[in-house]
Amino acid sequence: MTPAPQRVSAVGGTRTVPAPDPIATDYLLLGLRLDQHMPGLVDAYYGPADTKARVDVEQLRAPSRLREDVASLADRVAREIDEQDRKEWLTAQLHALDAHALALAGEPLPYREYVERCMGFAPRRYDAAVFDAAASAIDALLPGKGSVAERLEAWDHQLEVPVDRLPSAAEWLVERFRERARRDFGLPEGESLRVAIVRDQPWIAYNWYEGGRRSRIDINVDLPVTAPDLVVTVAHETYPGHHLELSWKETDLVDRRHQLESSMLLTNTPEGPVSEGLARYGTRLASPLEERADLLVELFERADLAVAADRPAAREMAERAVALVAPRDILDAAVDEAALRRHADGRSHKEALTYLRKVGRFSEEVAAKRLEFIEDPLSRLYVFAYEEGEQLIARWVETGEAPDRVGRFGRLLRERVTPGRLRASLD
Repeated sequence: MTPAPQRVSAVGGTRTVPAPDPIATDYLLLGLRLDQHMPGLVDAYYGPADTKARVDVEQLRAPSRLREDVASLADRVAREIDEQDRKEWLTAQLHALDAHALALAGEPLPYREYVERCMGFAPRRYDAAVFDAAASAIDALLPGKGSVAERLEAWDHQLEVPVDRLPSAAEWLVERFRERARRDFGLPEGESLRVAIVRDQPWIAYNWYEGGRRSRIDINVDLPVTAPDLVVTVAHETYPGHHLELSWKETDLVDRRHQLESSMLLTNTPEGPVSEGLARYGTRLASPLEERADLLVELFERADLAVAADRPAAREMAERAVALVAPRDILDAAVDEAALRRHADGRSHKEALTYLRKVGRFSEEVAAKRLEFIEDPLSRLYVFAYEEGEQLIARWVETGEAPDRVGRFGRLLRERVTPGRLRASLD
């Protein structure tokens, strides 16, 4: 009989986790040390408390030494790890961490190459014709006069959820999506989450994973939140998005397989686009488009929107909102192109803002918030995780003539894969 692994105290002092092996220990130390130079690189840490305490009290490690640590650990991973999925994942992560250490040492890679090292794929360029075609589709769907951007802004205003109604509306969606996830994917024992409303952040919403299968979901109200956007945001952050993925990976990878490197989540590494791709694609499973109009009609009422008083009008608006999903998703990719123009092409802040307004058809307020995200020191790289990640997940989940989308998506909730592994399986 194989003895049970030793368990050690986790951060927070209320839980224990399996003791990490030497590879996992050094990976955790590396990530935590890099985070001291690049605050926010560690998105979440719920691993051994003594590992975190060790880094907290030691002197900052020089970037040149961190590069040596990356190279040494990469060599050990290649020689000592037998499990192919673990070896591939660690190797891809370390490839990204080496790029960060190189930047800290004063030798940053060119922007597009830096993004490729971090995300596991090269960012694509977009021709304005792609966005013009999406705008034409929106033009045919939206009533009223004025430019597409003006009509989108007026349309969104009608569907804004009052801030005082957001918590109850979000909680209602959470429970609906949780029950659907229970049916389709199962729920890890003891998982739970809570929702909070915040301001003054560059992002729309955030899952702060705390370990122990617990999450805090922050919804940022710097910009108005529309009912259609709330559906997507809640599914993305909760079920079957980030919370469910991280809860299952804690259960299967950390607790069952004792791969403690998964007790640290790093932004701007290849695990990012896989996670964001799962969260974005997961909204299609939590609220399929063919069912979403029914959900929106009920949400309009729960959010106390004016249109809810006229049931036929509410139905018409809900159906139109669903029809707008595809072309608006295309326009969202203008954020990626704006990031390339800003950081790879050297365009100014003002030029990037104008591009988002004219080509992305964003309102002035929304364009400014998107540019804030693009110019954030961490998000300037991470911005590409969303669109590209979703497309990669969609291709993999939907491969074959009659794919089991739920089953294949459920596998990715529990398994560790890299963008490179997914792309290779599709070639």
